[in-house]
Amino acid sequence: MSDNLNENNSLNENASQENNTVNNTNSTPQFKPRYDNYYADTVVHSDEQPASGDNNGSYAYVSENTQKPVKQKKHTFLKAVAFVLCLAIVGVGSVQGYKIYRDNKDSSELSEFDSEKSESSSKNSSAVSYDSDENEEEIPSLIQLASRTDAKSIPDIVDSIMPSVVGVSSNFEFTQTYSFFGWSSEPQTQEMTGTGTGFIISEDGYIVTNAHVIYDTEYGAGEAIDVSIMFSDETEHEAKIIAYDNETDIAVLKVDETGLTPAVIGNSDELRVGELVIAVGNPLGFDLFGSVTSGIVSALNRDISINEKSMSLIQTDAPINSGNSGGPLLNSCGQVIGINSAKMSSSYGSASVEGLGFAIPISDAKKIIDDLINYKYVKGRPQIGISTSDVSESHSRYYNIPMGVWVRDVEPGSAADLAGIEQNDIIIDIEGEAVKTADELNVIKNKYKAGDTITLTVYRRGEDIKIELTLQEADRSQQDASPSTEPEDPEEEPEMPSFNSDPRQTIPGR
Repeated sequence: MSDNLNENNSLNENASQENNTVNNTNSTPQFKPRYDNYYADTVVHSDEQPASGDNNGSYAYVSENTQKPVKQKKHTFLKAVAFVLCLAIVGVGSVQGYKIYRDNKDSSELSEFDSEKSESSSKNSSAVSYDSDENEEEIPSLIQLASRTDAKSIPDIVDSIMPSVVGVSSNFEFTQTYSFFGWSSEPQTQEMTGTGTGFIISEDGYIVTNAHVIYDTEYGAGEAIDVSIMFSDETEHEAKIIAYDNETDIAVLKVDETGLTPAVIGNSDELRVGELVIAVGNPLGFDLFGSVTSGIVSALNRDISINEKSMSLIQTDAPINSGNSGGPLLNSCGQVIGINSAKMSSSYGSASVEGLGFAIPISDAKKIIDDLINYKYVKGRPQIGISTSDVSESHSRYYNIPMGVWVRDVEPGSAADLAGIEQNDIIIDIEGEAVKTADELNVIKNKYKAGDTITLTVYRRGEDIKIELTLQEADRSQQDASPSTEPEDPEEEPEMPSFNSDPRQTIPGR
């Protein structure tokens, strides 16, 4: 029993000791400052004992108000959701951040690329501009390619030639008779006016134009009864016809004026196919005075038959219209190298021909112009002295005679008369070249000059006879004679059949 008492006393002492300890805890706690942060949240309950020693040797802070901790709920689902949301936010933020970084990088690179591209473009632009300048120098324009090395600009050419270009107005008078069912009216005289172009060749008023501008063959009016000239300043002056040559379609006029501006005459022999040419004229009358067109030389020495005359002309694609006849054709230096003569605009079957202009070479025209001024006709032009008609193919078969040039008449004392050519002979060959028409005969004859001897082959009474003939010089009366359009009376044609279907051709200068 005493043991029990001792045990109880021991327990009471322990309890008393513990109460003292608790009471001591109500005082200000003692701790080392260097551990404040660590122990601020550390709680050691009274029923827990330090690892060793008493409270004085423990580093734990013990409060007498310490309560027994309450067990918290884990909220696992909410934590998972929060974790997922955090991951999502972090992921989205990372993606957006990467996008911003990439956009900034691309923008920076693009800016640098644009800067480099701009610099490169600037350099390339400079290079292209430089190359373009080089190309402009190295690759000339079509006009430059077609121009001579000493060429002028077209505006400069026009400025220099325009004071030399004139308009030509010709008045014609002709007689016309009207027939109605066998009844013929009294002859009526009518007048008409034609216009063309010309150019001044001397300061004292000599002007060159086409012969057909002042001499009509279409209506049979012949030479114009009066001619007037309009200058570039629109002043009009009367002109005198000095002379004209129908065979080459050249005429010379004169106005009583001085101090005029003559055109510069060039050399058509220097022309090349493809060379630039400029035509100046008055198409469709004086309302379009001084119209300028340009083109190239399409061909040289074209043998063209105009107004039943065979001519060797310059062909060009420079537009030459009605009214341009007689105007100058210029080279790229502004020199006259041709006289605009005709435009071919015809239909051959179903084909329409346009853009074919022709001009008389100035080198061929110079001598003719000089002769017309000095002698009033072309000196040295050969003549045979015959009037002819062509033997057609149908007549050749019907009468069993060769095709050729039938001699209708021989002029007394002419080259033909002196050589022994007879009326009704048929010329079939000249200098070894066969001829079937008077035009072909003239082309070959005109290759020679007065005084030359040629050989003709004629058909006479079933035989071919060779005859040597010395060409004579044609005078003005022979050159001015116009072709007859009326056939002779068949009854007056000895030993030969009638050629009523072939009009008689009087060949001037033959």
